[in-house]
Amino acid sequence: MKRLRGLRKRTVVLMNRKILRPEMRTIQVTTALYFTTVAVAMVFIISLILYKQFVSRSEKMQIDATNRILSQSLINLEDYLRSMRRVSDTVYYSTIKDKDLSENGVEEDMALLYEANKDNLISIVCFDADGQLVVATPNNKMKANAKVSEQSWFREALAQVENLHFSTPHVENLFADSSYRYYWVLSLSRAIELTKGGRPEPGILLVDMNYSRINELLSKVNSSGNGEYVYLTDSEGRIIYHPKKRLIVSGLYEENNHEAVNYSEGVTREVFNGEERVVLTRSVSYTGWKLIAVVPMSTFRLGFRGFQLYAVLVVTLALLAIIVVNQLVSYRIALPLRKLDRSVRKWEAGDSSAQIYIGGNAEVEHLGRTMSATLAQLRKLMDDIVMEQEQKRKSELDALQSQINPHFLYNTLESIVWMIEGERYRDAVYMVTELSSLFRVSLSKGKTIIRIADEIKHATNYMNIQKIRYKNSFTVDFDIAEDIMECCTVKLVIQPLLENAIYYGIEGMDGEGEIEVKGYRKDDDIYLEVRDNGVGMPPEVVESLLNDEGKKYAHGSGVGVINVHRRIQIRFGEAYGLEIESEPDEGTVMRIHLPYTLYGSDTQQLLEKGGRR
Repeated sequence: MKRLRGLRKRTVVLMNRKILRPEMRTIQVTTALYFTTVAVAMVFIISLILYKQFVSRSEKMQIDATNRILSQSLINLEDYLRSMRRVSDTVYYSTIKDKDLSENGVEEDMALLYEANKDNLISIVCFDADGQLVVATPNNKMKANAKVSEQSWFREALAQVENLHFSTPHVENLFADSSYRYYWVLSLSRAIELTKGGRPEPGILLVDMNYSRINELLSKVNSSGNGEYVYLTDSEGRIIYHPKKRLIVSGLYEENNHEAVNYSEGVTREVFNGEERVVLTRSVSYTGWKLIAVVPMSTFRLGFRGFQLYAVLVVTLALLAIIVVNQLVSYRIALPLRKLDRSVRKWEAGDSSAQIYIGGNAEVEHLGRTMSATLAQLRKLMDDIVMEQEQKRKSELDALQSQINPHFLYNTLESIVWMIEGERYRDAVYMVTELSSLFRVSLSKGKTIIRIADEIKHATNYMNIQKIRYKNSFTVDFDIAEDIMECCTVKLVIQPLLENAIYYGIEGMDGEGEIEVKGYRKDDDIYLEVRDNGVGMPPEVVESLLNDEGKKYAHGSGVGVINVHRRIQIRFGEAYGLEIESEPDEGTVMRIHLPYTLYGSDTQQLLEKGGRR
């Protein structure tokens, strides 16, 4: 049986190593884990690439959109400045250059031209080289303290002959206005040639443009509120227009205008006050001015927040869908293997009739067929081993039984012969009657497992015979609990112990011997004790009685005690058998340990057939 259990265990371990996996390493879990890991990694990589491309394209689109706005603003600004230049050219070439200022008509022509463009103009003024007023419209009343020759636009116009000069925004402060209004203007000044009394002399033509028109033009561009803005500087970086000009003047805001004016036209990335920005620069024709657009990177990030939330939602849903699909796919892949695993586990649990699953894909089906054939061979081998073991055990049991019966008969017949020789015929008849009763129990219709009640009757018959043989030199007391009388025992287990008690304990002692037979139940076990007050045994004899060395201490065939021990273990297992306690001059206790099994139960029938409990 040990060989059989070992073979089964090795077969199951081999199958587990080659086919099965622990619970946390099943095919389904492993496949789903690998697929999900790869899918998540691919989704993450693709999402990252697409996100970067989206960010890059969005930045480019934003920059292109800003560049288009900047180009349109530049076109509008240049159109405005070009119209102002045409006004200046018209005043000079059509009104001043070919006419003598001493004649009438110049001022009227200038007034007409002013009326035609008054939405964009504040004033048109002509000065001589000393800064003295020659002609002006619509207002020709200069302030008493106005020092024209000290004005920057005046000096630069004289220095740049035949060139136009555009000033930075400033408050018009040359003429007295009866309404006390102050106008922000951009001055377009140029050196001209005046004719007075037929004599040419140098002069300056000043056209004051209404700054509010430029402010209005660029304010529309900056009204989007998306974070990007456009501002205007002169060639030296001085601000002409800025949406936050008042904050800049008051020192509450800073602009990188002096650096930006030196950037080449196109797109430039800069970091200003810790903020990353994209700067687009375009030059304004005729003026040297720079129209500059600034797009903070935070504008992109702010615009991407909604997209990021949407992208996270989409990626999350995609990952959930991937996980669900992976679970379904891995379940379909692992299902045949799980069925195969369950069928193997049933066989492992002891269900030798379990059928190995054959199905699924070609590999799993081939594996199932191979395992099924292997297990069929294994079942045949197991059946052969069981049959071999049963035959061996039956032969051993029959041999032991055949050794015990002649031992009984030899001792009893010796006593009967002794009685007949002594003409004790009544005692001899009693002995023969007890012997026949004893053999009826011994035969027990060929049964090996009998009731404890029958075993006690057999022991009683035996002791009746022995008491006559030994002339009642000892007493016997039977104390057997009623609740174990219908339980199972191997037959002929008490008689060899009684024989041992007589030969070892009572026969060689002085005085009356006492033998007690006691039976009781403890939990799910039964104990039958044979106790005597004989001479006892030394420890080495006690240790040897339950092995082969005990034969040299035994009378007769020398197999009584050890055979009892072996027969009990053959039927009930190694957990049961004999226990011996003895001390010299203290007597001996031999205790039979049996399982609690009612006679007539399925277990008793199994035991009778040779199986174990």
